[in-house]
Amino acid sequence: MKKIYLLKCLPYFVFTFVLLAAVSCKKDPKTNTGNNNGGGVNPVATPTKLGFYEVDSSIYKVLLEPVTKIGTQTVNYDLVFDTGSGGLVIDANGILPSSLITSTGFNFTTDSTVVNGITITNQTNTISYGDDNATTDKVYGNLAYANITIGDANGNITIKRLPFFLYYKAVDGKGKVFPPHDFDVFGVAQEYDVVFANSAYITSPFNYFDPGTGLTKGFKIDALGTANYSLNGTWVSAVTLGLTSTDLNSSGYNFSQLNFTQGEGYVPILPATLAYAGRSPVTAEVLFDTGTEPYSYLEDKTATNTTPVLLPAGTAVNLTTTSGYSYSFATATNNNLTYLENPTYSGSLTTILSLNFFTNNAYLLDFTNHKLGLKSN
Repeated sequence: MKKIYLLKCLPYFVFTFVLLAAVSCKKDPKTNTGNNNGGGVNPVATPTKLGFYEVDSSIYKVLLEPVTKIGTQTVNYDLVFDTGSGGLVIDANGILPSSLITSTGFNFTTDSTVVNGITITNQTNTISYGDDNATTDKVYGNLAYANITIGDANGNITIKRLPFFLYYKAVDGKGKVFPPHDFDVFGVAQEYDVVFANSAYITSPFNYFDPGTGLTKGFKIDALGTANYSLNGTWVSAVTLGLTSTDLNSSGYNFSQLNFTQGEGYVPILPATLAYAGRSPVTAEVLFDTGTEPYSYLEDKTATNTTPVLLPAGTAVNLTTTSGYSYSFATATNNNLTYLENPTYSGSLTTILSLNFFTNNAYLLDFTNHKLGLKSN
């Protein structure tokens, strides 16, 4: 089933994904100068491999990240692996007793409660999603904490006391309630999906993972290609947690500095120029988003159309970031499908490049130095 979530560029988060059934502050890198093998420095840790399932319904593709334990409960949920948002967002159904979940909130009256090893706080909020200003879906929930296992037998990590958004209800613009787990998201960006009244927030689960001695906190995603997508989902160990000095200095990535925005964290949106269909380049902001598929969205203030227009097959598109990274593609009948929008009616200034971008390009986020790296295969 296709859901369109538009990114939190202005008032809310925008990211598009299809949920499919599949296989069930700056710190220096840590060093240790104490005694070790006669007083030497601890050896550099080995980066940790992780992955996701690549799923293709023949209409849409999606990356699904399994979560297999929350608190004391063994679970089996697949969350959309999303570079366009930050934080783990998951439905409480099947995780908490049904008696604790109501259509208006969780059924407890204290500041917090602990159920199945999950601490649920009374800090509430709402995350809004929509493809433009005319449509808005909303997810209602609470700040929660738990030990969470990410991944499955193919590769996994456990993060202790991870803050996440546990929701009890998701509705569309007309108030229709969506089925359980339709909005489950694994947002890996170092931005904040939501900030609560007590100033707590949720962000990338990877931000809470200690990669080990000598490694920089962050992750990289290999270029995905197209060979591993399947209907039932194929596990691909394409994610590496913990960045080496080679990754950051001599591996060919083009780096852009991310700036901190109060209440939003380090949003991975880059300033760029956009050119398409032979038109003169215009200034743009671009998000490289694994959670958007199958369409990309070009935002152009000079566009004259008053509704989204699907660019015809064969349209050439080029984006160049201010750091000098260039990405070009041509639209086709069944590939690189791209809409042209004017921010006046879309409500978003951000051009979104879909999962297609990751076919032939590698992606890196350095959480310590707040940099985004891109590299063409």
